[in-house]
Amino acid sequence: MAKPKRRYVCQACGGVTTRWQGQCADCGEWNTLAEEAPQTVFSSKHDLSSGGRPILFTPLDAPGELPKRRASGLAEFDRALGGGLVPGSAILLGGDPGIGKSTLLLQAAAHIANSGSTAVYVSGEEAAGQVRLRAERLGLSKAPIQLASATSVRDILTTLGMMEAPTLLVIDSIQTMHSDTIEGAPGTVSQVRGCAFELIRYAKENDVTLILVGHVTKDGNIAGPRVLEHMVDVVMSFEGERSHQYRILRSLKNRFGPVDEIGVFAMEGAGLAEVGNPSMLFLSGREDAMAGSAVFAAMEGTRPVLIEIQALIVRLQSGATPRRAVVGWDSGRMAMLLAVLEARCGLNFSSAEVYLNVAGGYRLADPAADLAVAAALVSALGDRPLQKNTVWFGEVSLAGEIRPVAHSSIRQRESAKLGFGRAYGPVATAKPEKGLEFTGLSMLPNLVDRILADA
Repeated sequence: MAKPKRRYVCQACGGVTTRWQGQCADCGEWNTLAEEAPQTVFSSKHDLSSGGRPILFTPLDAPGELPKRRASGLAEFDRALGGGLVPGSAILLGGDPGIGKSTLLLQAAAHIANSGSTAVYVSGEEAAGQVRLRAERLGLSKAPIQLASATSVRDILTTLGMMEAPTLLVIDSIQTMHSDTIEGAPGTVSQVRGCAFELIRYAKENDVTLILVGHVTKDGNIAGPRVLEHMVDVVMSFEGERSHQYRILRSLKNRFGPVDEIGVFAMEGAGLAEVGNPSMLFLSGREDAMAGSAVFAAMEGTRPVLIEIQALIVRLQSGATPRRAVVGWDSGRMAMLLAVLEARCGLNFSSAEVYLNVAGGYRLADPAADLAVAAALVSALGDRPLQKNTVWFGEVSLAGEIRPVAHSSIRQRESAKLGFGRAYGPVATAKPEKGLEFTGLSMLPNLVDRILADA
């Protein structure tokens, strides 16, 4: 690195010289030369204050037509997106292998293509013939989808630049794409980030709805750099057990709509079928009341869903270590709830194995499930079935208080619509719905007394 040159500037006239002297040669003033901090080579080469092209600012209140959402043909898909596909948006869809991501996107692309718009489906994992074979099984072989099998982003963007910009562009998957300007194999951090950046820039400049399919790790997180989730506009997760029929499309991030919205599908022979009333799906097979079973009125975004929570208590011989197993709920929250039941209600779970399951493989994150879980645990411990056609919702504190939760009126309305006649929840709850008898509970011991006192 070259040594920076010193400069001395006259404080009276601004004259510059490379060495210090007592008198300024320009104005004749004495003792006015002062050394100026030298400009480093780095700052001179990386000065970004000039040399660029000006950008155009648009006032926020400027008149103009806003982008219009496009329907995907799947109402549950549009619900999870917040109302439909936004032009120029980038959507990242992740999910376990074999869960139905490609099937879902192929059905959406077929609807858009059949409606007169252009849909491009680029597969990096399957040959074009394999995708056509799946489309024939789904009854979509007549859809005019532009299909290709490619992994080079340069080839994809070059081809798209030679044609009219499509309405929908599906890349399946982003981990198989590679750029020849970046070193590394496909799927590496630099390749995934660079390829996604180029595809997103194309989508933004041409008002194309881009959907990127993402692989997931064994922990269920989307593989690749976390910055990929920051780059896109929408992050969606396709969940469900392959042994179960249903699939849940969950919105984790959405710049154009609410998060935590869900779309429910059922995997059938002809593809994914929409489930308009998921509560009936999760409550099927509940003809007789059984101990340890409670119905919880959950909220997923703006949609109420009624879910069955099942608990089983197994007494052990003295000295044996009890087991705690949870499926579909937070194990740490169940441990906290067991501690509250023991400390505040005097119940003994320390010598028993506790098993908790959310029916249908559903995963709960709503804190209002505390009361329903507590009801199921107490019912299983006392071997007392809960009252039939009853729903439960409410958050339980460490002091044993039952605290209010959001959207209580919506939960009650959905319960009444499905034929439930009684609801238990926090005392500070909105006005009960017509046709539904509501009972407010303030403390957890009140719940235990009601369950164990029933014959």
